[in-house]
Amino acid sequence: MYRIVSKRSLNPTVTMMDIEAPLVAKKAEPGQFIILRVDEDGERIPLTVAGYDREAGTVKIIFQIVGATTEKLNHKNEGEYISDFAGPLGLPTHLDGLTDVCIVGGGVGCAIALPVAEALKARGARVTSIIGFRNSDLVILEDEFRACSDELFVMTDDGSYGREGNVCVPLNEMFAAGRKFDKVITIGPLIMMKFVVEATRPTGIPCDVSMNPIMIDGTGMCGGCRLTLNVDGKRVTKFACVDGPDFNGYEVDFDEAMSRGNMYRDFERHAYESACNLFKKEAK
Repeated sequence: MYRIVSKRSLNPTVTMMDIEAPLVAKKAEPGQFIILRVDEDGERIPLTVAGYDREAGTVKIIFQIVGATTEKLNHKNEGEYISDFAGPLGLPTHLDGLTDVCIVGGGVGCAIALPVAEALKARGARVTSIIGFRNSDLVILEDEFRACSDELFVMTDDGSYGREGNVCVPLNEMFAAGRKFDKVITIGPLIMMKFVVEATRPTGIPCDVSMNPIMIDGTGMCGGCRLTLNVDGKRVTKFACVDGPDFNGYEVDFDEAMSRGNMYRDFERHAYESACNLFKKEAK
């Protein structure tokens, strides 16, 4: 059993928790993820390591309430326990040799981007961060990004906070001005990452993406995170959970990945609504 050390709501649909898991905290690196179960009868879900404190033995997770399991997890409080917390899994983000990097995060994907930005800053790299949200109510982790970024752009689609527009607006402005980076690292919704890759492609700057959004089982057995890459004119199959989650964005077939992701939307909505109805009945 793993104790919930702290819990904080970041916005109406996103929650942050620190979980007491000293063995995971000892080994975790930016870009990796864990598999958890809320209770022994629950489903296994992957969540990215959003931070860790090796001395305290805690691992930070940030999750969006989108399905039955995240709804159940959100009903847990400080001092309570979750059944399983396994990891770290996946390959760490490759940071060696990077001295000037642009980090682009979208929505809850900012939770994955933040430890990467923090690790780069700790290594002495110059970090430019762009974080984007639909509106002001959904903005998360701004202070944390500001603390580890040499330059920060906060974007909202409706202009209700920061600058109006998507994350590609400041990115294209910097490219037009001749700005160069060692690498662009983007993490967020698939459609956002696709457009960041296409904005970066003409510059020739390496662009990595995190395919965490398509992971389900986390071990490669379910096939849900199957990913097609176009490598030197050949189509290659990889699995986001065991071969990633980071990949060369220029090689990823985003259209296929988005099409597969949409297959589970109705199922997730049904499971979420069932969980909500269960909690309502228990509250009466």
